[in-house]
Amino acid sequence: MSTPTPGPAALLRRLVESDPGRPRITVYDDTDSPTRGERVELSARVLANWVAKAANLLQDELDAGVGTVVRLDLPPHWRTLYWALAAWSVGACVVVPAHRAGARAADSDVALSAADVVVTDDPATAEDAEEGVLVTLAALARSAPGPVASGVIDEAKEVATHGDVFTPWEEADPSDPALRNGGTTTFGDLVPAPEDGRVHTATDDTAAFLRTALAAWAADGSVVLTRGTPAPEVLAARRSAEGVTRDAE
Repeated sequence: MSTPTPGPAALLRRLVESDPGRPRITVYDDTDSPTRGERVELSARVLANWVAKAANLLQDELDAGVGTVVRLDLPPHWRTLYWALAAWSVGACVVVPAHRAGARAADSDVALSAADVVVTDDPATAEDAEEGVLVTLAALARSAPGPVASGVIDEAKEVATHGDVFTPWEEADPSDPALRNGGTTTFGDLVPAPEDGRVHTATDDTAAFLRTALAAWAADGSVVLTRGTPAPEVLAARRSAEGVTRDAE
């Protein structure tokens, strides 16, 4: 029998236990998209609630567990965090496609046919997947804004119906693959060395964003994400108001 590894699920539990109401991820949206102007802030408690619902969806509806490959085809975003944590909670390996990570396709990409589950904000990609979950990034979305193909799960409509408490069928082993992005990282090595502070990042690299969040949380810190390109004076004022102490490398 394998020993449960102190990985991202345990890290999230520690955040909830230490200070459930403290903001852990704050996202400003300056993209040229329908979500422009949004500011979303999640505490550890709220983040854990989203993770539990998404993990229950993966496990109960898609039979995801240890050994499942989940292609996470999403940009850096607060929803991306809870889907990654949900996949890791069931013991799955998260794959970030090359076009979302700036990596070479031969090293990091996985064809749709090779992924057990594809979580994406692109309707066409979701339709082409064997098991597709269509994510709508807008904070207040209650359903996808357009048609959803037959067999595709409309996350905005379905995830809220799942339970707030998650219990995995099986725990991942520290040697099991957890993240593929230009190489493979195991569960035992997934959480980076702690980097404390209120960390700001504007990266468009999804894998780098996930690692920044895990490193900050490992040090009991938090993350501020800027999506898009605000005016310099807007960004400076925002960083000051949010108490940012450093930028992610």
